[in-house]
Amino acid sequence: MKVALVHDWLVKFGGSEKVLETLLNLYPSKIHTLVADQKKLVGSRFQGEEIETSFIQKLPWSKSKYPLYLPLFPLAIEQFDLSEYELIISSSHSVAKGALTHSEQLHICYCHTPIRYAWDFYHPSLRAAKLKRGIRGVLAKLSLHYLRMWDLQSSHRVDLYVANSHYVKRRIQKLYKRNASVIYPPVNVEKFELCERKEDFYLTASRLVPYKKVDLIVEAFQMLPRRKLVVIGEGSEMKRIKQKAGKNVEILGYQDDKVLKEMLQKAKAFLFAAVEDFGILPLEAQSCGTPVIAFGKGGVLETVIEGKTGLFYRDQSIGSILESVKKFEKEQSLFIPEKIHAHARTFSTSRFEKEFKTFVEGKYQKFASLNNHLHL
Repeated sequence: MKVALVHDWLVKFGGSEKVLETLLNLYPSKIHTLVADQKKLVGSRFQGEEIETSFIQKLPWSKSKYPLYLPLFPLAIEQFDLSEYELIISSSHSVAKGALTHSEQLHICYCHTPIRYAWDFYHPSLRAAKLKRGIRGVLAKLSLHYLRMWDLQSSHRVDLYVANSHYVKRRIQKLYKRNASVIYPPVNVEKFELCERKEDFYLTASRLVPYKKVDLIVEAFQMLPRRKLVVIGEGSEMKRIKQKAGKNVEILGYQDDKVLKEMLQKAKAFLFAAVEDFGILPLEAQSCGTPVIAFGKGGVLETVIEGKTGLFYRDQSIGSILESVKKFEKEQSLFIPEKIHAHARTFSTSRFEKEFKTFVEGKYQKFASLNNHLHL
């Protein structure tokens, strides 16, 4: 098979880029992406790889201000000439799935999520960007309206969807009216070793942006002055969160992987307040044998076992977080680090590689066989 990889952008590194790294290991091939920041690629799996970018790469401030070019994303992704490839694998949380293919190509999309800011996060995104009113608001709404129409139309260009969770599978079914297989993303559980000796502090780590709801966790700990909370991350909410933090809250800002791993290993529990499509950090915490206290919605329901590897609270509210922390402290002896670690290992990179490769090669064989039959 001659394979092409299509990814939305390579300007920062999160869960979707970890998936792309694994896809590149499975199928070494050219990467097609809207924009790439070569400085960020230094030392990464992508350094030295063949990467083709779109015309957006040449626009002013494209590496740092690429969201400004959102209305151009559909056009840009359609400009990649993929006609020479037999198999196209898109890693998509925005527009990568909309790449143009022809009838003799198989397009498999690993869907991290349908475009959240155009669908589920439409109103919260406009509020956060202060675009609910005014001329800029009208332009933003028109752009997102166009993006939704394009997103629906382009969803039919994909032959087969693979979702990163059952939560995302349901969203694909609702929005695109398409079925999806579920293969959980690779988590480098081997990198996060078990640590059975915990210290007397709680941890949360995340990008500090509105939908992550880190502010709720910080406010809850204002009412728990004898408990220590450590916050790792940076983002637009940093100033607000610092203003809300009491003396028992330590905000470390951005930390490298070494520090993050050490804190995940030592924390008595990891707190999580966002609604995520999958959520890798809660699994990295469990890999260290650290239980998770999380808002019970989204992909985390598929990665945390209540009463064994963590606890769920039912509302995104300060009161709910307080109750769950107090419940955890009463039931702390139920959470055995060794068992939590063993559960996390079922989400390993090797498991993903095996499942995804089996899926792709089985589907491609059927597709190629059908194509050969039609040509006879």
